Amino acid sequence: MPRWGMLIDLSQCIGCHACSVACKAEFDVPLGVFRDTVKYVEEGVYPHATRHFIPVLCNQCEDAPCLNACPTDAIVRLPNGEVTIDEGDCNLNRFCMAACPYDAIYEDPVRKVAQKCTFCEHRTSQGLQPACVDACPTDCRIFGDLDDAESDIAQRIATEDTSVWKPSAGTAPKVHYVDPRHALPLIEVDGVQVDRGTDLAGER
Repeated sequence: MPRWGMLIDLSQCIGCHACSVACKAEFDVPLGVFRDTVKYVEEGVYPHATRHFIPVLCNQCEDAPCLNACPTDAIVRLPNGEVTIDEGDCNLNRFCMAACPYDAIYEDPVRKVAQKCTFCEHRTSQGLQPACVDACPTDCRIFGDLDDAESDIAQRIATEDTSVWKPSAGTAPKVHYVDPRHALPLIEVDGVQVDRGTDLAGER
């Protein structure tokens, strides 16, 4: 059984939001909420300012706070490690949303349940890539089996300097980043402008 993970190379992300759009189309995500989005982080002062693009999504944590916080057992871990939410068991108590250190769980305003990225479990179970990976024009996302030493993702993690978001949370995330400009820590720095991106209708 594979143990799925994702590697995102921030040096190749151009902030185009193809991932966000593909995700919305795949799951019919309502306006104003995201399963997968891109944070914009601006650093420095003009004329020496820099903008970083940081795709963020559910980290499919090995030690998932959301799973432990859910009192209705609506959140489950599949044998391949993907953490999913069973809509039928969700009563929208929002405990999972409060527990997630990545702000990766949202309230679906139409279905009235909690939702989040699942690594496109319905696609990966059929041997396909997640929709965001297929849509990325720069191939900045690599999806694969973390336990397969021959997989592209395992080889890159083994040979390159990679980071995870919020390592202090201790969740053992399965989303890794190549972050040569050290942009990830900037998301947490006070005074640095962070923009979650713009929805298709101009909503945040």
